[in-house]
Amino acid sequence: MTAPTNPYRGRERRWRGAGRLDGPTPSRALLVALLLACACLITLDQQTDGPVEAGREVVGEAVGPLQSGAAGLVRPFTAVPEWLRTQSSLREDVAALEAENSRLRQEAATSGLDRNRLAELDGLTRAAQDGGFTLVPARVVAMGPMQSFSRTVTIDAGERAGVTPDMTVIDNDGLVGRVLRTTRTTATVLLVMDPESVVGGRVGESMEIGFLRGRGAIEDGGRLTLDLVDGSVVPAEGDTVVTWGSDGGAPYVAGVPIGRVQQVWSSPRETAKFAEIEPFVDFSSLDLVGVAVPSGTRSDRGVLEADGSIR
Repeated sequence: MTAPTNPYRGRERRWRGAGRLDGPTPSRALLVALLLACACLITLDQQTDGPVEAGREVVGEAVGPLQSGAAGLVRPFTAVPEWLRTQSSLREDVAALEAENSRLRQEAATSGLDRNRLAELDGLTRAAQDGGFTLVPARVVAMGPMQSFSRTVTIDAGERAGVTPDMTVIDNDGLVGRVLRTTRTTATVLLVMDPESVVGGRVGESMEIGFLRGRGAIEDGGRLTLDLVDGSVVPAEGDTVVTWGSDGGAPYVAGVPIGRVQQVWSSPRETAKFAEIEPFVDFSSLDLVGVAVPSGTRSDRGVLEADGSIR
């Protein structure tokens, strides 16, 4: 008995690499027909007035609105990442602008203070040159309480800056007071306007001497009273009063401007003459001051020398 023959024998092939059988192989005529059809479509597509162009227009009119609608629906979602990046960049720009505006506002607010302090430092330098003083610069950081019945201020220079008790304190206008006590980093200054303050002074070109005492009233500008030693001398209004000077320059060095004579009177029961002195220093706005120290004093800060240099 013979085995039945395979009707598809010769029309199939074995795919040896995969170990399975493929379907029937297309005929050459079909492949040639497909290639010819593709060539015809390509040729027709190159003609703008051909039948393919008309079909393309029909398809475009039908599909175009659908594509536009789909793009409108998808666009908000695809734009989210870019929107987030843009918002983050805008927040950074706004923060940078706010910081810049804050810096500019601060500079505008403090520009007046900086100018005043620079002018005070220039004035203090001139005072050191004019008087031949060596000055340790310091800033007023506190005022003494009125309950203590004394007029004092605290400065930010102490023993480490070379400051000791009984040193003269001036500013760019004139005499401020003297150092009462010190710590390592601060010092308490008794103002010349204090009632317990007594300063020897000389009046104008006459060089007549007297003693200045404070009244303690800052409301009238801290005015002082000058008690002249020679009762026969009558100072003229407008005369300048400067420090007489102490032995060894403590507590007051000589030649520091104190104030100007405003008026003169005499006591009915005494022959002595008195004068009211308006001080050059504005005690209500003290800021930068200088402490007169011996030349060569070691300090934790720059020292203004009498020649105008800073050591």
